[in-house]
Amino acid sequence: MKDRPFGQTGHKPIFTERVVVYMQVKDLMNPSAVTVEPVASAALAARLISRHNVGALPVCGSDRRLRGMVTDRDIVLRCVAAEEDPAQTPVRDIMTRSCATVAPGDDCREATRLMALHQVRRLPVVEGGKLVGMISLSDLARSGRFDMEAAQALSEISENIVVR
Repeated sequence: MKDRPFGQTGHKPIFTERVVVYMQVKDLMNPSAVTVEPVASAALAARLISRHNVGALPVCGSDRRLRGMVTDRDIVLRCVAAEEDPAQTPVRDIMTRSCATVAPGDDCREATRLMALHQVRRLPVVEGGKLVGMISLSDLARSGRFDMEAAQALSEISENIVVR
């Protein structure tokens, strides 16, 4: 028998199916998101945002069903700048009602696509209508696997910023 270099058997190569494993949202999301109820005051929402060092809070009823999102920007523009009393203004009056969401089983690339499309840095993770976590652009960037996607999303999110 003639010697052949390693890997050469003289047979036709056998091709195997290539399996690509995608990282899912549930692998990177924060499952213990801080929430606020729609009847809570804007002042309480502001304190929670400050205390937990987050930029947005999911607004959920006691059943954990997502009703919307409230951001620090919502509080400033829709409450403080409008000369409303944050202690008397319910979150339901200033929150964003229809917000983009992802499911725990979604591909993380879908999360970055939605963040760019809706120009947001955080998405609620919802399963069966109930909040199960939050995923942020920084969660995706810190993973090291989505550097390009996170950078592209951040670029698209920042497109409408005007420097004065």
